[in-house]
Amino acid sequence: MNRPGSAIFLSALLLTGCGTLEPNYHRPPAPVPAAWPTGPSYGLTAATPVTDWQAVFPDPKLRRVIAQALANSRDLKVAIAQVQASRAQYHVQRAALLPTIDASATPSYGRSFTGFPPSLGAAYANYTDYSVSVGTTAYELDLFGRIRSLTKQALQSYLATDSARRSTRISLIAEVGTDYLTYAADRSLLAVSRSTVTSAQATVDLARRRLASGVYSQLDVSAAEAIVEQANDDVARYVTQVAQDLNALNLAVGAPVAQEDLPTSIDDPAAQLGPAPSAVGSDILLQRPDVMEAEHTLKSANANIGAARAAFFPKITLTGSGGTETASLGSLFAPGSGIWSFGPSITVPIFDGGVNKGNLDYARAEDRVDLAQYEQAIETAFREVADALAQRGTITERLRAQNAQVAAAAESLKLARALYARGSDSYLDVLTAERTLYSAQQSLIAVQLTGQENIVTLYKVFGGAITDRGGGA
Repeated sequence: MNRPGSAIFLSALLLTGCGTLEPNYHRPPAPVPAAWPTGPSYGLTAATPVTDWQAVFPDPKLRRVIAQALANSRDLKVAIAQVQASRAQYHVQRAALLPTIDASATPSYGRSFTGFPPSLGAAYANYTDYSVSVGTTAYELDLFGRIRSLTKQALQSYLATDSARRSTRISLIAEVGTDYLTYAADRSLLAVSRSTVTSAQATVDLARRRLASGVYSQLDVSAAEAIVEQANDDVARYVTQVAQDLNALNLAVGAPVAQEDLPTSIDDPAAQLGPAPSAVGSDILLQRPDVMEAEHTLKSANANIGAARAAFFPKITLTGSGGTETASLGSLFAPGSGIWSFGPSITVPIFDGGVNKGNLDYARAEDRVDLAQYEQAIETAFREVADALAQRGTITERLRAQNAQVAAAAESLKLARALYARGSDSYLDVLTAERTLYSAQQSLIAVQLTGQENIVTLYKVFGGAITDRGGGA
């Protein structure tokens, strides 16, 4: 390209170095207290940040299941593809900041009518033309930051999509962990029901022997059989529930889970989790991927306001090219064969029927919507953490109480059976003790599940691990 053309494009690039018409962005203050709630329901809160999800799920079996889910999940694959699409859109928009330069080489051959009379020359003549040029078409000088604002909007949309991907990843890990624990708990409930059937059947056999000897009535036998059948019904119900739990786990993982990776009970080491995550202040919520997604969306709306404002100002575009053109291929690059063209244009909005104003009003309204949604995301996150902490503050006492209740109920049943065997007590006491123990065992498993699920919930509501939030380990 010759020197005049180079100067034109250099000037164009320098002119585009202006700012934008976007409002100055300041992160809105969080509409929640800086500290977590306190009271009888809450325990002491110490900063225990989680650097990696494997710290929450330490057992190799559960880790393998979660890793399998991360590799197979359709939801996560969709989220990743959306990130890639959003990143591509950002690259397309960013390219508008620079001129598009194309090179072309054109040979042209033809025959044309000259209009000459026969005495002056041939009426028709052949012609040959060769040209090589480099140029740009309709490159917009971003004097008022319209393209810069649109580029920033595309960037923030891409970052919001990436935050959504991380949020999907955290939710998937939490879902797999919860499904895994639920399966373990129902395996325990199934084992308790089967144990109760065996124990109650022994009591039925004893009642029948006493009935045959005329010591007790048919009422004792019928009551004992009722306990057995109730437990049998629970066995059948939990067999179904365990199968459904496994189906849910396989769906979340995206493939069948290997039998050797499944837990046998809620007490299985595979179902034991690491320490519960915690944080001193609520500022950690700003690092939650869903909150970050909302803030990136808010920044994107802010950039749209700048683009809408810039539409009120003139738009200047440049079209230019430079090269060589000759009638013979051999002299294509000979001195003096250079050609160039330059065609700037300016478009000034005069009357558009209110389109630009409408676009600006729309951009401002969208900004207010995104601001409200950002604040709502923080408030929802704070409530989720507060609820999980309230549950965590009492779970230790609940576990202690339920273990004590199971121990007391087991001792009570043991004494009641001994007295009944000696004929010193009625079967009603044995029946009551069996039902009490069965209920206490089921309640203990439920509390154990609640305690483990609470750790998973805290991992999720605190925004996952540091690596899940996009930081370093």
